[in-house]
Amino acid sequence: MKKAIRGRCISYRDNPFTKPIDDCLRYEGDGLIVIEDGKITGFGPAHELLADLDEAVPVTRYEDALICPGFIDCHVHYPQTEIIGAFGRQLIDWLNNYTFIAEQKFADKEYASAAAEVFLKEILRAGTTTAAVFCTVHPGSVDAFFEQSERINMRNIAGKMLMDRHAPAALTDTAQSGYDETKRLIEKWHCNGRALYAVTPRFAPTSSEEQMEMTGAVWREHPGTYLQSHISENKQEIEWVQALFPDRKGYVDVYQHYGQLGPRAIYGHGVHFTEKDFHIFHETGTAIAHCPTSNLFLGSGLFSLEQAMQGSFPVRTGLATDLGGGTNFSQLVSMNEAYKIAQMGGFSLDAHKAFYLATRGAAAALYLEGIIGSIEPGYEADITVLDLKATPLIAHRIAYADSLEEQLFALMILGDDRVAKASYIAGELVYSRNTETREEQFYGF
Repeated sequence: MKKAIRGRCISYRDNPFTKPIDDCLRYEGDGLIVIEDGKITGFGPAHELLADLDEAVPVTRYEDALICPGFIDCHVHYPQTEIIGAFGRQLIDWLNNYTFIAEQKFADKEYASAAAEVFLKEILRAGTTTAAVFCTVHPGSVDAFFEQSERINMRNIAGKMLMDRHAPAALTDTAQSGYDETKRLIEKWHCNGRALYAVTPRFAPTSSEEQMEMTGAVWREHPGTYLQSHISENKQEIEWVQALFPDRKGYVDVYQHYGQLGPRAIYGHGVHFTEKDFHIFHETGTAIAHCPTSNLFLGSGLFSLEQAMQGSFPVRTGLATDLGGGTNFSQLVSMNEAYKIAQMGGFSLDAHKAFYLATRGAAAALYLEGIIGSIEPGYEADITVLDLKATPLIAHRIAYADSLEEQLFALMILGDDRVAKASYIAGELVYSRNTETREEQFYGF
């Protein structure tokens, strides 16, 4: 069924970190997005497109709002939703005291399914329409996630954790079982509807050399799949990796040695990257997920967004929440904290660059910039509507904003999940929030 959405629209067609904003920004003060069969078939000024649109086509108009591509979360753990906000000292302690305990519950598929529904509702409530998701070591946790995602036709990336050492026995597989289960899950889920599969070693310390070999092998055997993991998040972690892999030149060299770098490989954090690390990621086409709220919460360090995006060796970089080390589902909050981290490094992250990182930039990090992350004909119709009157303070501040960029900046500094007024997946409304009553409605669950 053909339909249309009308209102102020913003999208990016190129990278504002490297190109003039006028070459990147697509803004319509009164735009119309025409949707059919889950894809955008028309986008432009409303007065032009309405002239050719059949009067029978329903048009949903959003006032006091900004329509933009759905946010994309490049790195998040759905099983950790229940431990968000858990007190932790640093990464390794936090994993042992909270994460590994919570993840053992996901051996129960029914439990995993309920958790997946909660997680998906939370990201939709925040305006996120695609995520790269870590499941647990249990294959059923992957089935549970993709089954829930399939109900509303979301384009999500996910995979079974690979972990055969330095974790509780209930959370470990073996090199062979991890390989076999990953292979079966890829055959079952990759490109099944809008699902995409990611080979998912937790991080180098929890995989033996044999498992690292087999992880690289199963990824190579399935072109088009993803690989996701963690890297250089915490100084103690980096020292641990060096001790476990003494023959390797560093953390990045570990993954490169085992064939785990390349297009569609995305690594969370990269907080303590050297120039050489950025160079290798640049040359191999490997991406980074910047996880600002998590890096601050766990005291991991300050990621150099300027070097990643504008340095000698730029790297595909997208924004991520990294729940539950991260502290909020909203990518607006991620933008807020990314701005502060950049400020600490002497780089001012403007609003257009921040919104790019959560939309087209995140899509580029996932090699999906040709189908999601922008509002353009031919793209999948994953759209979020941002409420410019979401809170009294936001409404007051927006009233005094003199430019689009100032409005965007106010949203990213003052906003959170309350700003998401509606979320569309493949053109279908799956979440809505009433500004006046604050009532919410989910569709399709």
